[in-house]
Amino acid sequence: MQRLSTQGMQHAGQMAFVHDFVARQVGGLHLHPVDKDNIAMDLEAMTLPGSVTVGHALYPAMSGARTRDLTQDGRDNYLLTMHSEDHEMEVDGGEPIKIKAGDLLFINQARPFKFWKGKSARLQAISLDRQVLARLAPRVDVEPTYIVPRVTQQSRLFADYVSMLLKNPPTTEKAQEIVSRHVLDLSALALDDFVRGGAERNDSGIAAARLKLIKQDILERQHDPDLHINAVAKRQGVTPRYIQRLFESEGSTFSDFLRGTRLDLAFRLLHKRDLARFTIAAIAYDAGFSDISSFNRAFRQRFDATPSEVRAKILAN
Repeated sequence: MQRLSTQGMQHAGQMAFVHDFVARQVGGLHLHPVDKDNIAMDLEAMTLPGSVTVGHALYPAMSGARTRDLTQDGRDNYLLTMHSEDHEMEVDGGEPIKIKAGDLLFINQARPFKFWKGKSARLQAISLDRQVLARLAPRVDVEPTYIVPRVTQQSRLFADYVSMLLKNPPTTEKAQEIVSRHVLDLSALALDDFVRGGAERNDSGIAAARLKLIKQDILERQHDPDLHINAVAKRQGVTPRYIQRLFESEGSTFSDFLRGTRLDLAFRLLHKRDLARFTIAAIAYDAGFSDISSFNRAFRQRFDATPSEVRAKILAN
């Protein structure tokens, strides 16, 4: 992950660094903050295999443009953006378009465009190779822009996946390749109802991306003893049965995964010397278990030792 913050920079050089960072990551843009004396921007970008770049930014009110001369840089990728505030843009001299907060915007960077953002906001931006995207959505080049409303399930799924990805970047080459495919598959899914003739849907890739989000949801709430599949399904906008089918596709169940994550958490907690004063029951509860006997039984099956034996070994060393 590459990062840039204007905080602490000399004022005179702030925008030069910003322009260089943006040009290297997603393409040349002329950016003009409304308040030129108070420029606060934080940018980050992650490059993935397959010419996929995923980025996030905090930026002030500003206008900007990818002018015709900047399009000579040869970039013809599709830039996908999601903003936390409404903004307007104009593509290739056309009429202004209003983009609502949370809408997913696809724009071909080979076309000049202008934009106006009246408030400080957060931005998620993804750059996709045009030729790769065109293989999934063969008629994507028919229009220079596509707007997928935030209310669609495709848009929400895409936004949730990108948010999770930025919080938990893949660290291995294999993981990066898988994540890159997921981003492309979810992009094609988002375009499916908007590109003429539709887009090619890789249902297995989309299911894998959804399962990854569900697992992340579980990991963030595993310590809650009342965590239930129905609550996860409601947050994810799917049915409990769909979640079960996703786990079944990899030979597991929702309950098995949840139990396994809680056992792993308990095992890590037992290894912390500063928690030695806590009882085994307290650690089991902190890991999400509400019944100490079932915890002890599952722990021994998983680690071939009781929690007390694991703690004693750690303290002895």
